[in-house]
Amino acid sequence: MEACGHRAPRRPLAARLLLGMLRRARRSAAVTDNRRRLYEPRHVPPISRRRFARRMLNHFAVASGFVAGSLLIGMAGYAHFEHLAWLDAFLNAAMLLGGMGPVESPQSSGGKLFAGLYALYAGLVFLVAAAILIAPAVHRMLHKFHYPDDHAS
Repeated sequence: MEACGHRAPRRPLAARLLLGMLRRARRSAAVTDNRRRLYEPRHVPPISRRRFARRMLNHFAVASGFVAGSLLIGMAGYAHFEHLAWLDAFLNAAMLLGGMGPVESPQSSGGKLFAGLYALYAGLVFLVAAAILIAPAVHRMLHKFHYPDDHAS
């Protein structure tokens, strides 16, 4: 094509941006820098207690943010579908997230559908938040079991 004086058509901007993002992601995935990992690999010694405490605080912050976001979603849903005041919406959403069930029964069809779906979601929120909180402790315990003491010498 080049011999005829024609150039190959240029890719659209969206395709070029997407290909660039994929190339950068591939390059960053190839980097094995320990600072980029969430947890240290098996051949690296366990982190200090101070860093572990910071890791636990970070996980607690993520889990708290997840629960707070879920609470806001529940409040917005109850306020929209059931026309509850924000305080009553908070009470219903918090009771569902806590596993107690709603305080006021939904009256509208949309409210009933939302309450059912939110109840299912709230059960998953509990499991995910618990996993986020427990993961660092389980990793540290397994890491101490599998890291040989004579590895450093």
